[in-house]
Amino acid sequence: MAVVQKEKLMKFTQNVFLTYGVNKKDAFICADNLVLADMRGIPSHGVARLKRYVDGMNNGVILPLNKPEIVKETAVTANIDGKAGLGQIVGHFATSLAIKKAKQSGAGIVTVRNSNHYGIAGYYSQMILNENLLGISMTNSAPLVVPTFGREMVFGTNPISLTAPAKDRKPFFLDMATSVVPRGKLEVYNREGKPLPDGWAVDENGQVTTDPGKVLNNLLNRMGGGILPLGGEGELYSGYKGYGMAIFVDILSGVLSGGAYANLVNKSKNGKPAPANVSHFFMALDIENFVDLDTFTTNMTDLMNRLQNSDKATNQKHIFIHGEKEYVKHEKYEKEGIPLQDKVYDTLRSIAEQRKVNFDI
Repeated sequence: MAVVQKEKLMKFTQNVFLTYGVNKKDAFICADNLVLADMRGIPSHGVARLKRYVDGMNNGVILPLNKPEIVKETAVTANIDGKAGLGQIVGHFATSLAIKKAKQSGAGIVTVRNSNHYGIAGYYSQMILNENLLGISMTNSAPLVVPTFGREMVFGTNPISLTAPAKDRKPFFLDMATSVVPRGKLEVYNREGKPLPDGWAVDENGQVTTDPGKVLNNLLNRMGGGILPLGGEGELYSGYKGYGMAIFVDILSGVLSGGAYANLVNKSKNGKPAPANVSHFFMALDIENFVDLDTFTTNMTDLMNRLQNSDKATNQKHIFIHGEKEYVKHEKYEKEGIPLQDKVYDTLRSIAEQRKVNFDI
């Protein structure tokens, strides 16, 4: 592991985006999104993903200078065309609009089509949380997940993030894939040479496999198999529930926006790379429209305290609330630096050489 300081990693990542003509503010947003993932202990969506964006911009499937456009709008809702731009920029624009509408009208609901991978879903729900609003962020993604009893990748890991403020303690912060794990977690296991736990993925025959390299190769070459929905294989552990959640994310993100959904996302044209056409969904709710903010945050604290003060299982000392572990890691890495796997560090060095950016991390 290499350990790097947040400020240096931010500056380097921002500088990479600047080499593509992205303005300073937008480059900061992109870097902030990626580095925040690492700060929260989500390396699958951190700077390890920078190469994905660099390749996309190099190949012309991500158009970094394109700006999102509002297609349809009311006092409460909006539909946005992302113009195949950087997903982080599109997501930031859409979330800002949802926040503005929530403050003016009590709710802001924004759908997006024709975008790209937008990083961690929690980046946008955090933006909403920062305004003391209830936040929801969802996105569909390239097909990586097989439906229950299937063996073909039909839909994405389709993450959901939900946030709610609390009083005198850390907020509630849920950021999760609707699959057992995101693709990035398989990449982490593959880089570390570790077998996958049973029930994470299936091979081209729809049978459970623990070989991350095989699954990743099948994903890359569309050879069948894929990641399983949240809950795992079949019905015994309720994999069909994760499957249903993923479908609804696709409905709100892709179908409602008029964008791509299921295996229409990231679909190549004539065998050549094409814009991913990822779709997103954002919602901000003004708590004061339901109950005064102080009452809500007080009750949120009481709710979480009741959960954590309930009886623990044998040999367990703590019941966690969603987001708690991520807050702890964020504070730790702020002081001690961010750990990066050697392969990720080497990839960043390679990007620096390619883009002629100073590699001072």
